[in-house]
Amino acid sequence: MTVTLIYETHSTTLDNEQGIATGWLPGELSAAGRQQAAELGARRKDVDLVFSSDLRRAVQTVEFSGLTAPHFQDWRLRECNYGALNGSPREALEPRAERVHKPFPGGQSYWEVMELTRSFLEDLKRWHNGKVVLVVAHSANRWSLDHLLDSRASLEHLVAAPFAWRPGWVYGV
Repeated sequence: MTVTLIYETHSTTLDNEQGIATGWLPGELSAAGRQQAAELGARRKDVDLVFSSDLRRAVQTVEFSGLTAPHFQDWRLRECNYGALNGSPREALEPRAERVHKPFPGGQSYWEVMELTRSFLEDLKRWHNGKVVLVVAHSANRWSLDHLLDSRASLEHLVAAPFAWRPGWVYGV
């Protein structure tokens, strides 16, 4: 058996609308984000469990989704810690590919986020085999999942590519 992992990014925040890279700051869903969260809930009502980052914007996404499945917060699903650049304009993070192995000043590298995501996946396989699990987290976690679960996807390439939102990604773990 495997775990069916459905990944969704947190809904739109006030920072997203202003071009701010929130990083490890909590963030707050915008009105559009609250509507997106409700739509996520309608799309994903048949999941067994929900895991989210413990950052406020991911937790709010689950809260506003209306899902009734058990919800667990996991700090390993946090966005990359941009350190001194948390809360900076998005452009200040560029070029991101340089941060795959080199941490942001006072923060993390994308490789470190990937290792935390790997740890989460190992626990997911161990404890939730055969379940359909929704994960609500951040772009760095999605890049990590793509890298870990699709051996053709280099983390450097994923981080450098533009982020294209869609209503979820499904992985077999």
